[in-house]
Amino acid sequence: MSDTETESNEEATPENSAAESSISDGASGGLKSGGLKPLRVWPAVVLLLLMAIARFGPGRVEDAPIMLLMVSVIGPVILGGLILLWWLTFSRASMKERLVGFFGALLIAGGCIYSLDETMIGPGIMIVAVPFGTAAFGIGAVLLSGWLSFQRTIIVLLLTLCGFGYATLLRNEGMWGNFALDLHWRWEPTAEELMLADRSDSPSASDVMSSTDEVDEWLANPQWPQFRGPGGVSQQSGPAIATDWSSKKPELVWKVPVGPGWSSFAVAGNLLFTQEQRGEKETVVCYTADEGKEVWAQEIESRFFDPLGGPGPRATPTLSGGSVFAQGASGQLQRLDAKSGEKIWEVDLREVADREPPMWGFSSSPLVIGSVVVVHAGGDGDKGTLAFDIESGDLKWSAPAGDHSYSSPQLLTLSDEKYVAMFTNAGMNVLDPATGESRCDYEWKLDGYSAVQPQVFSGDLVVLASQEETRCFKLTPTESGFEVEERWSSRKLKPDFNDFVIHDGHAYGFDAEIFTCIDLESGKRNWKRGRYGKGQVLMLAESGVLLVVGERGEIVLLEANPSEHQELSTFQAIEGKTWNHPVVIGDRLYVRNSQEAACYQLPMEAEPEVLASKLSR
Repeated sequence: MSDTETESNEEATPENSAAESSISDGASGGLKSGGLKPLRVWPAVVLLLLMAIARFGPGRVEDAPIMLLMVSVIGPVILGGLILLWWLTFSRASMKERLVGFFGALLIAGGCIYSLDETMIGPGIMIVAVPFGTAAFGIGAVLLSGWLSFQRTIIVLLLTLCGFGYATLLRNEGMWGNFALDLHWRWEPTAEELMLADRSDSPSASDVMSSTDEVDEWLANPQWPQFRGPGGVSQQSGPAIATDWSSKKPELVWKVPVGPGWSSFAVAGNLLFTQEQRGEKETVVCYTADEGKEVWAQEIESRFFDPLGGPGPRATPTLSGGSVFAQGASGQLQRLDAKSGEKIWEVDLREVADREPPMWGFSSSPLVIGSVVVVHAGGDGDKGTLAFDIESGDLKWSAPAGDHSYSSPQLLTLSDEKYVAMFTNAGMNVLDPATGESRCDYEWKLDGYSAVQPQVFSGDLVVLASQEETRCFKLTPTESGFEVEERWSSRKLKPDFNDFVIHDGHAYGFDAEIFTCIDLESGKRNWKRGRYGKGQVLMLAESGVLLVVGERGEIVLLEANPSEHQELSTFQAIEGKTWNHPVVIGDRLYVRNSQEAACYQLPMEAEPEVLASKLSR
């Protein structure tokens, strides 16, 4: 080798050394990171954004169909699963990270779901546990995507544990009308537990009954004998109330804790009848109307619960002939002595109709007409609508009907004759109350359920409403029954389980969660305004006002004005989710929900002595 070549090589040595050093450092860095790469995060970001849109978007769409609202329940679960799939297949995580992260998340999910409170099974898993857990996994992976250490996977799993673990701290007491869960901390006592503890310290109420003759007189002429009052149309006819509560508000007479249940009241004189859940016993209860004291309670060993409606009975008792007829959520139909609560007879719809309770329980409030009491059971064949002899409890007749309905048999008067109308997911059946023979079968197949009562106006026009639309049709009598002529259909009134009332040719009720008024001649909307949740409405005919009970227990007076929405007065009556129908007798307002009941004295237009004279007639 020449001197020139040797010198050239020597000059190149420092540069080569630097290059080798750089390569060595890079190799060392790669070894320290274990071959990890920054994660490919854009798919996870897109999925997280879609999860948020699916959860919160449908609720903001006016007139959103039920299927769209279900996207807010099912969508986040599917997208959460796709986040885990992204991690396993497309995240650029190392194989060790993928396997540990994916199966670790599944183990965490399984362990937390196993540890959930029983009330969280079902919707609690879909709405809380899975979305929170998988979202925590995705957010953690995005935030730690650039950390080239296996520890990022461990931290992602710890965040996932926090997301899924949050659900284990909660208890579900059913859903609100907008499908939001009614969540409480798991360790807090329920309103039912507090009520049961309060009852254990309460003195006996055996001395609150009046004289036998006076009670007999009350029961012979009950002011509010059934669900939705006389005629079952939520119309109160009585002295006019004062509608300006700014100077004189309704006065609280009494408020008492009650057990869960969506029953309303039946009223006879100083007696209130309702149904509620008390621990493992479903109970028909009689209270005094003036003080809210318990007169008697008839209990059966039964507890119905569903994750949407919560625990307790769904129907309202019916008063007739000195007896109380009550339908339990699990299927027990009872006739009780109204004075003592003593059981006269009981039948089980599960046995008669050969079916288990529907998703949200047997909800049909009994209809007493003639010598029979009619309920809906939804069994196969002709075991849909059932009529039992009021004296013996024997099955008198049965008729086909849809298998799901949360409506009640409704008394309709058409062409001066009385009929039983039953509205189900298959449509409406008009039946002869004596024989159960069908006079009209109007087919209207619903994907969901029917929960609203049929109503008649102008003599022969029937209005049917569902979560999808409202229909109006004319029933013309024929030799074999009735001929149906559809007048109009409208999506401007879509009540769920919250009924509507009819006044002066207009229907007032809830279009989803917003109050509305439609013209019954055309089906066109007059106005839509007022957000009261999934509440209920009662028409005070003499006052010309609508008494609305909001879903959160507020009372709102609206003018029954087809031209505009006008709030007259409002006050907070009870606390908690309120789906129960209100009752007004004279100057007394009775309201309840799944945790408390209350009586308020309403301010009246007439002077007290004039009012007393009118009420005594």
